[in-house]
Formats: sequence, C-alpha cells, structure tokens
Amino acid sequence: MSTRASGTFEVRLTPQAQDDESARVGRMSIDKQFHGDLEATSRGEMLAVRTAVEGSAGYVAMEQVTGTLGGRAGAFALQHTGTMTRGAAQLCVRVVPDSGTDQLAGLAGKMTINVEGGKHSYDFEYTLAEDA
Repeated sequence: MSTRASGTFEVRLTPQAQDDESARVGRMSIDKQFHGDLEATSRGEMLAVRTAVEGSAGYVAMEQVTGTLGGRAGAFALQHTGTMTRGAAQLCVRVVPDSGTDQLAGLAGKMTINVEGGKHSYDFEYTLAEDA
C-alpha cells in the first residue's frame, strides 16, 4: 500500500564552471529545502541542454535527500529525467532503488513537482518495505 506525502520546497540552482565554454551542456548544483510531510534538505547535480528551438530542452539530475518523511528519519536519493518539447514538459522523479537509509530503508516511490506562480510544491507517492 502506498502513502502520499505533499508540501512545498525552495530550490537554489547554481551554475557550475564549464571546461569548454562552447559546450552545449550546462551543469548546476542543486540545494533544496523541503517542507510538509517531507522535512528535509537535499544536495545534487544537474546536467541540462537547451536547443535552438524555443521551449525545447532536456535535463538529468541526481540528488541526495536527508531528513524525515512521515516522521521517519533517514536519507535517500532521487533521480530526475526531464524533457521539454516546444514548452510541453515531461518529468520523471523516482527514488533510486535501495538508496534509503536508517528508518527509510526500503523506500520506493515517485515524486511529482509542481510550479505555480514561481512557487514549488511536491506530491510524493511512496512505499516502505515491511522490515524497514
């Protein structure tokens, strides 16, 4: 049986130096603060490419989340895969299998990110192994 968590988060993306200024792949560090059912911080890295076509791009990211989820303490990793095709976005954010630690061991799930009026929120559908 899955559980739902929701709340808000703040994110800071910081561009990182590139070895080759002509490279089309940009790299950014990710710093997040989650609030709500997930009270946590995260750190990560993002790689992104924008195309010459307005609104078309792609990104991948990995982030390590540390805090509490539904009152259970631990850490886990999230993997992002996102594309935009002329403004139409598709995003998949999943828990990396077997990345949960401590009381979050056995965590699996998928997170949906929403952005409205510049404010970020999340919906997280997850399961925890019985023996966690």
